[in-house]
Amino acid sequence: MAHRPRTAALIFEPGSSARNVTAGWRSSRPVVDLANCVGCLICWIYCPEPAIIVTEDGKVAIDYDHCKGCGICAVECPRRAIRMVRES
Repeated sequence: MAHRPRTAALIFEPGSSARNVTAGWRSSRPVVDLANCVGCLICWIYCPEPAIIVTEDGKVAIDYDHCKGCGICAVECPRRAIRMVRES
């Protein structure tokens, strides 16, 4: 079996992910049902990117420039206030 070199993303500066738009490969996007959201921020805790934001009035919103569409927020939401919707 031939050896294949492994490639991976390299991070040269810690904390730089907020400056990079990472939405290019998303096939589904999270949509928040604000009537069902209680603001527990579990989605914010589990989000691997800086994509969950809290607005000035305390509501949860999605920063679609940084959301990769992984769906972790929808899975972890105890109220099922986030659902994944196919990108158009």
